[in-house]
Amino acid sequence: MLTTKIINKLKSVVSDKNVLLEVEERFVYSQDATNMQNVPCLADAVVFVENETQIQKILKLANENKIPVIARGAGTNLVGACIPLCGGIILNFSKMNKILEINPSNMTAKVQAGVVVGKLAEEASKYGLFYPPDPSNLKVSTIGGSIALNSGGAKTFKYGSTKDYVISLKIVTANGEIMNIGSNTAKNSTGYQMPQLFIGSEGTLGIIVEAVLKLIPKPESSKVMLAYFDSISKAACAVNKIIEEKLYPATLDIMDKTTLKTIDDFCPTGLKYNYEAALLIEVDGYECSLDWQQHKISSILQNLEVKDIVISNSQEEAEKIWTARRSAFGACAKLAPNVETGDIVVPREKIPQLVDEIREICNKNNLMVCILGHIGDGNIHPHIPLDLNNEDDVKNYEKAKDEIHKLALNLGGTLSGEHGIGCEKSKYMKFAEDSIALNYMKQIKNVFDPRNILNPKKIF
Repeated sequence: MLTTKIINKLKSVVSDKNVLLEVEERFVYSQDATNMQNVPCLADAVVFVENETQIQKILKLANENKIPVIARGAGTNLVGACIPLCGGIILNFSKMNKILEINPSNMTAKVQAGVVVGKLAEEASKYGLFYPPDPSNLKVSTIGGSIALNSGGAKTFKYGSTKDYVISLKIVTANGEIMNIGSNTAKNSTGYQMPQLFIGSEGTLGIIVEAVLKLIPKPESSKVMLAYFDSISKAACAVNKIIEEKLYPATLDIMDKTTLKTIDDFCPTGLKYNYEAALLIEVDGYECSLDWQQHKISSILQNLEVKDIVISNSQEEAEKIWTARRSAFGACAKLAPNVETGDIVVPREKIPQLVDEIREICNKNNLMVCILGHIGDGNIHPHIPLDLNNEDDVKNYEKAKDEIHKLALNLGGTLSGEHGIGCEKSKYMKFAEDSIALNYMKQIKNVFDPRNILNPKKIF
């Protein structure tokens, strides 16, 4: 627990109204989107910060008194990345949500950490620019959180993930210093690439307060297609063939039969769940190129036993398909009180085997599973509806989770493509990373945070 003296110091830094101390308030902010039933302990205080000077003062205070500090954006992560495992102070960034600049000449945006991803994309669009990373919760997830976890999304196949758009960062270190890393230039080969070290670090090395992000020209138009197959293998084969033909869709996503039915029951959009799998394919670019891309892809699919192809003929139809795809998690929540979702990556050629074996694992553990994901980059998200108040469900899920992660590693994959590690996957790190590399990671943590106050017990 924080002493009265420290609480009063916090209030003097940010004002009384920005420090939450009631049990109910601390309970709410000690949770994130992870289905953790019993949070080991609550944060001792939730502090809403409004500028970097406040963060500096709080970190100096925390470092001197060895108080854990956990940065929190919207709390939408699924790996327990902002759960306070050791109590301490949660820094809430919802009031640091300003887009400081959009520079059309440099094609960059300078933003505070609490800016919502979807809001940045919307504002950039007004200048004819595009911020491609699009996690499914982009309407609420924040830039700081997406950098901390290296978020991706459905457009990663063509455009890359968050790490490909970070040019420079402003960091507050564990001892309260301000560190600027990177530069506001298109190219930078000056020393170590420090921003990359902080991307995916989950708030364990420093607190991200500001970022300069690369923007790109916004595609003139786009078109969405749904292609249905009678097996996952045939859908995967179609993806490979599309790529072999030098076509590069913005999105190559997959949904299995159970997912299609679950979504359509929840959000009726006419999805055809009598087939085993559907590919969601979005092509974009100049308007004059879309029909050619769509025709070329359709021809490839016709030669690969596609059962049906649905093509959006308007923005409204495209949005309807995307709304259905983004509704998958919510739809699964109608099947059981809770939903656990995975985030594993394997080489694309291993997708059919991965899907088949995930189904076998869930079946033998008496669990439902809806399988979807970004097949273009090998990133699969098994959604598992269950009841976390049912002891058998919990035990079965824990066994299945272990087996699924080991399966991904055995297939030459890894633990996460875009959700991060947090505390949910930390126990698998020794299997996923080279032991020497893992040791260096721990040494890096110790260099930046020798008193271990920054989001302790996360990643490893």
